[in-house]
Amino acid sequence: MDAKRTLALIKLAQQGDEEAKNQLINENYPLVKSVIKRYCNKGVDYDDLFQLGCVGFVKAINHFDDSFNVQFSTYAVPMIAGEVKRFLRDDGYIKVSRAIKLQSIKIKKFIDEQQSIGKQVDIETIAEHFGIDSQEVVFALDANAYPISLSAGDSSSSDDQSTSLQDRIEDNNSTEQIIDHFVLKQLIQNLEPRERKIIIMRYYRDKTQSEIANELGVSQVQVSRLENKILDSMKSVFLNNDNV
Repeated sequence: MDAKRTLALIKLAQQGDEEAKNQLINENYPLVKSVIKRYCNKGVDYDDLFQLGCVGFVKAINHFDDSFNVQFSTYAVPMIAGEVKRFLRDDGYIKVSRAIKLQSIKIKKFIDEQQSIGKQVDIETIAEHFGIDSQEVVFALDANAYPISLSAGDSSSSDDQSTSLQDRIEDNNSTEQIIDHFVLKQLIQNLEPRERKIIIMRYYRDKTQSEIANELGVSQVQVSRLENKILDSMKSVFLNNDNV
């Protein structure tokens, strides 16, 4: 489907044309499937994942604007993935019994209450308060915890800018680095030549900001500012990922 025709259908769909919306969905099945396939090992049925992907796709239709200066597919991918990730986040990556979840909630509430009056509690204190074993306390707290995000900053980075865990994990499948390979490729292609060079040197050639600064003939501070500006620009397409 060419971009002009896609945009025309999107505008019709945004005006309430259900036929245009269904046509967009039907013609973009491969896109939805390509995004949801990486979540197939999360304990959710494929059909449910596909329905979630379609919900995200419809949100992309409803919120897309050609002033974003990106292809609709580029905008739709993080929206589709966001809907699936939101479900997994809210429903819980780790499946535990309702009783354990309730126990965890009670324990956390007790901890908050104690901290609000300036008291710090340990595992033994919590166990004594609830009349359970220390191991049960640890299990209840851990069972309801969310996994750490790969996009979380890594404070151990020796560089002046923190690096995400995802950046530091070698991934032989580059399509997993930013939702899908074509999204990253399009984002980089849309950069100005110097911006593109900085990103390639920084994230593909593993050069430090100081090395890049020497090669470009600018200060390290300037490289730092440019890098932040470029990354903010590239990430702007994902801003609605968790806010729709």
